[in-house]
Amino acid sequence: MTRNAFLVVSALAACFATNAFAAEVGSIKIGHWDGGAFTDDKTGAFSHCGATAGYVNGFSLTLGQNAERTWLIAIANSNWNLTPGETYPFDLTFDGQAQFHIYGTATPLQKQIAAILPNAAAERLRKSHLMIAAGKVQTVPFSLNDVDKLLPVIAYCVDRIKAGGLASAGDFVVLAKKTVTPATLEKPTVAATPERPPSPAKLFDKTGTGSVISASGHVVTNNHVIDRCVGDIHGNLVGESASTLRVVSTDEMNDLALLQAPGTFKDVATIRNTAVHSGDSIIAIGYPFHGLLTSDFTVTTGIVSSLSGVLNDTRFLQISAPIQPGNSGGPLLDTSGHVVGVVAEKINALKFANVTGNIPENISFAIKTGALRDFLDNSVVPYKTSDPATELKTTEIASAARAYTMLISCTAKDKEPVKK
Repeated sequence: MTRNAFLVVSALAACFATNAFAAEVGSIKIGHWDGGAFTDDKTGAFSHCGATAGYVNGFSLTLGQNAERTWLIAIANSNWNLTPGETYPFDLTFDGQAQFHIYGTATPLQKQIAAILPNAAAERLRKSHLMIAAGKVQTVPFSLNDVDKLLPVIAYCVDRIKAGGLASAGDFVVLAKKTVTPATLEKPTVAATPERPPSPAKLFDKTGTGSVISASGHVVTNNHVIDRCVGDIHGNLVGESASTLRVVSTDEMNDLALLQAPGTFKDVATIRNTAVHSGDSIIAIGYPFHGLLTSDFTVTTGIVSSLSGVLNDTRFLQISAPIQPGNSGGPLLDTSGHVVGVVAEKINALKFANVTGNIPENISFAIKTGALRDFLDNSVVPYKTSDPATELKTTEIASAARAYTMLISCTAKDKEPVKK
């Protein structure tokens, strides 16, 4: 964190401290959010517009925008005893997808952390249902009910006070409805500059897992592993250099993709002929968080929890083996080392918690071999099959899988262009 950025955040922390501004001017009341416009207690000048929501877990969340139209966020808990001015980095994750690393500062209240919220994070916040704040103090979920309505009103509050002064304050929700068109209210004002055309989408490194299933180098993975890849797609086995993979065919509906590596392969995966049953033991092989964790593959174990996925989708198995980003496309194996599925995804815990109020544990999904074999048959690709054989140790299964489990990587672009 640069010194200038630290000074800005420190100033914002003082701005959000209760004893740093006078009573609110006007009001913002939307759902369980309550706030208004605020002035600096020392100078009487307009400070910011904002609103706070309390949660049953004892936390409160404050969102605001200052006179310079910078978005602000503050998290507080009456049980905290923080060191004023100390920096507290934390991550904000929205709906289990977009993540932003934020630097907060403890306010003089000792029970609150305040920070600048980047424009991109504010836009993601407006579209999301659940936010997870994870830092060295605590990890806390926040439901974002009515935030999509709140942020445009906060932005309108700032615009109105800057244009008409504090005398123009009032019920900002009512005033906004009277003076701003519905189309304007749907999107918060994130900058005072004129609208610019979107910049090219950002690029990021993307990894997944695949299984070699033919001696000709055919590799099966998930379609979402290679979706949005730009340039070459690379694949390599443990300890070997990467080679360029070509895309043979894809099946977006069943989330499958077939790639091909150059050369021939002695060791290939074997697909199980017979179906698995609920309660059967399984092993998931893959490369989760490659580059952040080990460069080798990882092995997790569990059972087949159900023979269908979300909403009884019979194309999938529900499994209890823990999987993470990067496991996608990897082989799901039985105790004989035969493929019984293609690891697809884990349940979106944040969305699930937003709907049910409970955070699920050990719920992941794999594509059944029926869909996999249909895909391979349609692609006219040979593959090995076998009935269940002698039960092997997990170490033996992992050792054999090393020869055909491939790390897949590419450079990919974001789904949405970044607006400046």
